Amino acid sequence: MTTRILGYAANAVGESLQPFEYAAPRLGAHDVRVSVTHCGVCHTDIQAIDDYYGITSFPFVPGHEIVGVVSEVGSDVSSLKEGDRVCIGWQARSCGECEWCLKGETQLCMRIEDTTVMVPYGGFSSSVVADHRFVYPLPAFMLGEVAAVLMCAGLSVFSALQTHVTGPELKVAVVGVGGLGHIAIQCAHALGCEVTAISSSPDKKEQALGFGADHFVVSTGKDSMRPVDYGYDLLICTANNGIDWSSLLMSLKKRGRLVLLGFPNIALNSTNLVAHELSITGSLIGNPATMRAMLSFAQDHDIKPALELMPMSEVNAALQRVKENKARYRIVLVNESQ
Repeated sequence: MTTRILGYAANAVGESLQPFEYAAPRLGAHDVRVSVTHCGVCHTDIQAIDDYYGITSFPFVPGHEIVGVVSEVGSDVSSLKEGDRVCIGWQARSCGECEWCLKGETQLCMRIEDTTVMVPYGGFSSSVVADHRFVYPLPAFMLGEVAAVLMCAGLSVFSALQTHVTGPELKVAVVGVGGLGHIAIQCAHALGCEVTAISSSPDKKEQALGFGADHFVVSTGKDSMRPVDYGYDLLICTANNGIDWSSLLMSLKKRGRLVLLGFPNIALNSTNLVAHELSITGSLIGNPATMRAMLSFAQDHDIKPALELMPMSEVNAALQRVKENKARYRIVLVNESQ
């Protein structure tokens, strides 16, 4: 039985991570303990270290795109066993009692701050504990590093597309060709949509087309966006900054929808929003059924994130690459000890 866990923790807001040893969290009747082999690096990890959401407790061990091996199961767990290869995303539990949990929409649990796998400590470590209902068998033939990225980035984009793509005839634009955007392009293409990649970086054109985009638009200003006015049924926004909201809304057809996956600051004139009967909505990860559907979809359609591997011991260098937007397109940490 594991008694001590080795991880990397920030001891205060914004600090670099330091080696951190702590007692293994107690295993509940419905829980499983998972030895971490891979953990993706997400921009949300950086925001949590900086306490962007105002809920981070320190010392804080980030990491919520986890793949590993079950090392121990709780007394009431029958669906998983020791030695199973599994993956875990941002959500590791839910209250099971609020109106949203009772509807099966556990990602909207009213106690959301307590449901993350990063409570008490996350996946930048040797082991984590999670409720088995939020632990998913690794699909056959899927690489651990691929599954790790899909646990958050893949789920986020798939959930939004699954909800809002009502048919393959839709014209979909993905705003931002980055960690989430390059996966969104692949998923929208696999759904049969006509896909446009919108980016502020002209040099990403060939890569975006390679991911499955049918068209590429540079969003450097109103003039560059004017040719696509009223062009799209659905905008999937994965970008967090540098967005010309007025031009972006003009690219939507009347009664079109803008879906936000990140946390950008929005400043816009409501005239077009009202006059064109547009909708703006957010999309937060997905429930366990959506997670299972996403993993199956990714396996069936060969959805593969572009990524680079780094050893867990180089976690601070990995975080810095993400901060500086140098990752192309995701980084996955590998636990050398597993």
